[in-house]
Amino acid sequence: MTATNPGPARTRGAGRAALTNFLRRPLASYYLVLGSGGLLLLLGLIMVFSSTTYVSTQQFGHPAYYFTRQLIWVLVALPIAWLITRMPIRLLRAVSLLLVIGAVGLLALTYVPGLGVVRGGSRNWLDFGGPFLLQPSEAAKLALIVWVAHVFANKGALVRQWRQLLIPVAPVAVIIVGLTLGQGDMGTSVVMMFILLTMVWVLGVPTWLFGLAVGSVSVVGVYLIFSTGYRTQRVLGFLDPFADYANTGYQAANSIFAFANGGWWGTGLGASTQKWGTLPEQHTDFIFAILGEELGLPGSLMVIVLFLAFGYAGLRIAMRTKDTFVRLAAAGITGWFMVQTVINLGMVLAVFPVVGVPLPLVSYGGASMVVTVSAVGLLLALAKQEPGAKEALAAQRERRLRRREATR
Repeated sequence: MTATNPGPARTRGAGRAALTNFLRRPLASYYLVLGSGGLLLLLGLIMVFSSTTYVSTQQFGHPAYYFTRQLIWVLVALPIAWLITRMPIRLLRAVSLLLVIGAVGLLALTYVPGLGVVRGGSRNWLDFGGPFLLQPSEAAKLALIVWVAHVFANKGALVRQWRQLLIPVAPVAVIIVGLTLGQGDMGTSVVMMFILLTMVWVLGVPTWLFGLAVGSVSVVGVYLIFSTGYRTQRVLGFLDPFADYANTGYQAANSIFAFANGGWWGTGLGASTQKWGTLPEQHTDFIFAILGEELGLPGSLMVIVLFLAFGYAGLRIAMRTKDTFVRLAAAGITGWFMVQTVINLGMVLAVFPVVGVPLPLVSYGGASMVVTVSAVGLLLALAKQEPGAKEALAAQRERRLRRREATR
């Protein structure tokens, strides 16, 4: 008789047991958010450098221009995110109204001549002179999540009444989404509407009311698409990018070329050919195409797995807490990142229309990077509210102090 080798089965069993034990820990969600978010941020820095060496040299005479700016913004964002992780939840809720008022004010400033500037066909930037450009719609996402979670948490059981559910959230959301749409930024507006739908769904509203909300958003979306000629062309252009290659299909077609050039295993880090001026927005909205070209299927799957881990952790935080604010805020942030990721990947893979949505934590961005990293910091703060998490963190600090004292 031939003896079977129990090694692989034993290894798989040990791996499953280790994963199960890890997920049972109170800080599992905390470390999943920290690990996946940190790796995505690091990978984003690497890909920004790789995808911009040519354009940086052509435009500024230095291959690391865009990378240096990205690194500076990340270094600015990390201390802010750290402070948010230490911020008491009650303080965050206390300033939520100020955050949403500030977001509306900044969005309104984009309509002021001389302050609002057009980038990528959308008037969604504020120019304060020099390198200081701000995209208020990014900050508005986070402000809207915090404020809506606070309002619904205060209402308690009253949210079962449809009037209480709509007032004051619906009018404020219409103002914010309307200001964003008025800028010409349909992609960000779609993400905002999905964020709100995610929070309403997690809140547990009646099915008929949630269905009405989804139907209303869908009708508005279809109207906006077909009420403007250029939007209709962009939306329909993804069905066959090569039919109008020189115009509406150019980005999607060259994104397909990037993945085709990379093949299964990629051309190697830094060896992309599409980044040499062929693929527009190669370091922002279409950075995943350059990643797929250089790192192939393994690199692409790694990004997807990291986002899935992030999404799982966010949903885990929302499901394990008894605090309504924590549950809604965690669901809002998770919905934001996951919906935006799905839209960006679908756009890059020519499955969805090109709507100008960056890949969170990976795409190049200035102030928007500060906002997304801050959102990760907030999710880490919410993860501390899970049962047993604070006690586990306190025990860890105590063990570290003891080790330091023992080494003295």
